[in-house]
Amino acid sequence: MSGKNFLFVPGPTNIPDRVRRAMDIPLEDHRAGDFPRFAKPLFEDLKQIFQTKNGQVFVFPSSGTGGWEAAITNTLSPGDKVLQARFGQFSHLWAESCKRLGMDVQLVEVPWGEATPIDTYREILEKDSNHEIKMVLVTHNETATGVTSDLHGVRRMLDSISHPALLAVDGISSIGSIEFLMDEWGIDLAVSGSQKGMMLPTGLSLVCASQKALALGASAKCHRYYFDFTLQDSANSDGWFPYTPAMTLLRGLRESVNMLLEEGMPQVYARHARYAGAVRAAAQAWKLDLCAKDASTYSDTVSAICVPSDIDSGQIVKNAYQNYNLSLGGGLTEVAGKVFRIGHLGDLNELMILSALAGTEMALCDSGVDIELGCGVGAAAAVLRVGQSSS
Repeated sequence: MSGKNFLFVPGPTNIPDRVRRAMDIPLEDHRAGDFPRFAKPLFEDLKQIFQTKNGQVFVFPSSGTGGWEAAITNTLSPGDKVLQARFGQFSHLWAESCKRLGMDVQLVEVPWGEATPIDTYREILEKDSNHEIKMVLVTHNETATGVTSDLHGVRRMLDSISHPALLAVDGISSIGSIEFLMDEWGIDLAVSGSQKGMMLPTGLSLVCASQKALALGASAKCHRYYFDFTLQDSANSDGWFPYTPAMTLLRGLRESVNMLLEEGMPQVYARHARYAGAVRAAAQAWKLDLCAKDASTYSDTVSAICVPSDIDSGQIVKNAYQNYNLSLGGGLTEVAGKVFRIGHLGDLNELMILSALAGTEMALCDSGVDIELGCGVGAAAAVLRVGQSSS
């Protein structure tokens, strides 16, 4: 098919031209004497993405799943209890990784489409008088269902009952796109990945650890080497890596951080909220519900949109790709065939959003969904139109 593919899955996301150019360089010597002049400012600037002054950011050559493993193994010991809610595919997978690493996972089952149940967490933790639960895990933005949880609310709950458990957050599809305040919200561990809001290829996991989390490394009994914080810290402190870094990706990361900081994180968050509002307006015009059940939890990076019961959402995704070169996300496991997903994060503008919605409308019609062509695009355009206040 002629033309370009329109990538609107919730990750990987579009790579800006600036980032592509930054990575399109000859391979370089990562042991050269001037390398720390590149690396040390990058480590510091990454703190601004996480909104932390006290935390430490580690960059691992891995996917976000490696970040999950690093967060667990550097702070816990086999048999430690962790509390986790399962309300989508990625909260499920993080819980599964904890089990495989030897943790005792207390799992709270939540209907898909709902968020982290803070009141249920409170009830469980209040009964934990001996503080056997060592970590509370929260998937900030559940990509499978388009649901964002209230991290600040979880921290306020923990503080109100004086429970010392670590607060660990999967921010893979939120950090760099949705408001994330590591220090202000008292987050101890935060995991992100390069292929979402950071606008890079897959291959880097970014993990930010509080001083409280770092101090637990001395007592954590999990086996670790590649993902060892102390191994990283001993090299990073002087501007080096303990093993061969992914230099091409690091050059891209440097440029993506530049772009985010030039725009300003509050403006980045506002832009994502605006684009999400446009996609939600389109879904409303199509008379299709979101998988997220409460408007207060709607995600600003991905919308999971329910289809009529007699329609297979997988066919919509297939038609979008085969007929219009548009990549949408399909439904996963419990919502397979029931929802399709539009990713609206990273390097986007108004016309990119509208083009994706136009392609989605055609794919919906091709798949037998009864909508009027143009209704969703028009509703989104009304949200996105910059000059409407002056007309």
